Parts: sequence; C-alpha cells; structure tokens
Amino acid sequence: MTRLLIALAVLLAVEFYAYQAVRTIAQSWSLSGQRAAFWTYWGLTAMLIGGVVLVSVMRGRGTMPAQWITYFFATMLAFWAGKLVLALFPLGEDVVRGTKWALNQALPGPPRFDPSRARFVSLIGLGVAAIPFASLIWGMMKGATDFRVKRITLRYPNLPVAFDGFRILQISDLHVGSYGDNTEPLERASRLINEQGADLVVMTGDLVNNIAPEAEPHVDALSRLRSRYPLLSILGNHDYGDYVSWETPAIKKANLDRLKAHHKAAGWNLLLNEHRILEKDGERIAILGVENWSSHLNFPKYGDLAAAHRGTEDVPFKVLLSHDPSHWDAQVLPNYPAIDLVLSGHTHGMQFGINIPGFKWSPVQYVYKQWAGLYERGKQRLYVNTGLGYIGYPGRVGFLPEITVIELKRGAA
Repeated sequence: MTRLLIALAVLLAVEFYAYQAVRTIAQSWSLSGQRAAFWTYWGLTAMLIGGVVLVSVMRGRGTMPAQWITYFFATMLAFWAGKLVLALFPLGEDVVRGTKWALNQALPGPPRFDPSRARFVSLIGLGVAAIPFASLIWGMMKGATDFRVKRITLRYPNLPVAFDGFRILQISDLHVGSYGDNTEPLERASRLINEQGADLVVMTGDLVNNIAPEAEPHVDALSRLRSRYPLLSILGNHDYGDYVSWETPAIKKANLDRLKAHHKAAGWNLLLNEHRILEKDGERIAILGVENWSSHLNFPKYGDLAAAHRGTEDVPFKVLLSHDPSHWDAQVLPNYPAIDLVLSGHTHGMQFGINIPGFKWSPVQYVYKQWAGLYERGKQRLYVNTGLGYIGYPGRVGFLPEITVIELKRGAA
C-alpha cells in the first residue's frame, strides 16, 4: 500500500510539473490558445488514463490480443517518459525560484532577484522531452526489427592452424513469443544470417518468452539457418517456464520437453551441460554449452560447467556458450582458465541506451558488469550479444537487434 501511494504521488507530481511547463509556454498566447493548451494536455492525459482502465479490463477478460496490450502500454511509457523529462525543468526552476525568494526575504532593501518562471526554460524542457518520446516510438516502429550485423576479429596464439579464419555467428535472445504469429521478421533475419556464410551458427538462449508453443509459428524460418558445421544452441532463463504458474511439475516438464523438440525440429543441436568437438584437417576445437547459470540470486543455476568441460581437457581451444554473462566472473575466470572465449546474451542492452563509437550506456550496466560487447581478462574473453528479439518494451533504441560474426585468427592478441 505504501509503495502504491508513493507511486501515485510521483505520478501526480510529474503531471503537475509537466503541465506547469506547458502553461508557462502558453502564457504569451491568446486566451483561446491558452484554453486550447489546457484542454489538449488534460484531455490527452484523461484519454490515456481511460485507455489504461479499458485495456486492463479487456486484458482481464481475454478480449484483446496480447501484442496490442504490449504496444499500448509501451506507448504509455513513451508519453510518461516525455512528461517525466519535461517535469524536471519546472521542478528545477522551482528550486531556483525558492532560493531567490529566500534571498529576497533575507537581504535588506528591495527584492534583488526575479522569482518568476522563465518561458525559455520550459521551451528547452519541451524540446528535450521530445527526445525520449520520439526515441521510444521510433524503437517500436523501426528499431525492434532493424537487424544489424556486427563483425569482430579475435586473435589467439593457441588457435589451431586449421581454424585460422574460422567464423562463428552468434544470435541470442530471440524471444519469438513477442512476434506472435508474424513470421516476417525472423524470415528476414534468417536470410541475413545465411548471407554471412558462417562456419558455425550458435544461439545462446531464450528462444521463447515463457512457453514452448510460442516457437511453433517460427520453427520453419529457423530451420532455414545454415552453417558448415551443425548449428548449436543452449537454453536461457526464459526457456524453462519458470515465469508461468503450472498446475503440476509434470506439465512444466512437458513444456520444456516440447521446447527441446522445437530446437531439434529447427535443426539445432541443443547442448545441455555437454560439448561438441569440431574437427578440421586433423585439428580440433571444443564448443561447450551449459544450461542457464547466473550469479544473481533471482535467476536459477541449472548449468553444470564441470560436466560440459569434462572430456575437453586435451583440446587446445575452447568456446563456452553460457546465456548469462555473470557466469564468466563467477565460475569461468576463477576455475576454468583454459576456456578461451565465452559467448553470452541475456541483457538485451536493456533494449534502450546510447550506443555510439567510443561510448555506450544503458541502465542495465548498473546490474551487470558485463552487459554488451567484448570484455577481456588476461587471455580470456567474453562477448555479450545484445539479442535478436525483444520482450516487455516492444522495441529497441540504441541497442538494435544484433547478429554477431566473430572471426577467429591465429596470432598474438
């Protein structure tokens, strides 16, 4: 109850200060213009609140498609994010005005400081507020399926000569449930993946959002993926059905078995705490794959790296597929120095942030130390793919859906 009251107070404060900015901008307008600004702002706000109530009722009755609900609430988020940024400007101005008022009261003589609101501050606030609003809307309309190929080259002195130039293509976090029955995005992604001509394609977890049937409309598109070596995959935290209330453990297990069957139908070799040896011209590398393992308490530890590693001791080069990047710090670095490269996903780059050459930022970095791109510790490396799909917010801003092509080269790092 206390949290609800706090949230309500914050929402009311944001609405109050956002409107103060609008009213300040409109103060030089005609009386009819000011009235129009008033009714436009509060009319739109009332429509959004009414929409939340209506959608919540329809959601409870199951009369509205889940994707529509997701897009509606994402649009609400875009409006609220814009209002929040806009509200910060009159709020900050109130702090300044309060200080000016206090100084006017404390200092002798006539008032020295003008405590009135500055219209240009509200105009600046409106311009800045348009950035998150427009970004979130663009992220839904374009960014969600604006697939990008990212290429990196990694050099290792212990890479077998036969594998010099070997290319691994990584995809992760497909979350096909977010596409519903719309198969076009993954059909397009599959064509783009095949155009890369990779030696090995790997998928590092979270095929679905919650349940196995989500994958069924998309198995055909995923079955078209091709690479020179058999495709490999692992499970992510969303694949186990842990976020669904099941009537019995047996039904939950049947769902997971069904998901495993979808991996097989797509032509993927699902690694469940095991490994595969790839051979070329008499030389070998090992690809290890573990079930989901996280150092964060709110995620399960199904993975067994010891089991996956067993039998690879004499293989000179090892790649580990592990969905959650926190596994690298917690187990790989301290206990498995012979694992050369870890490929992870999970974070999505939070699907929102700033990602430009030389600088990247996302709120997820305050939760995960390794959350996007390449990390190195000594001779060991971790690459965190920010994902191909989306969940929750049906879009991407900054961290666009990623297909990663990693070329392995023999030589000094």
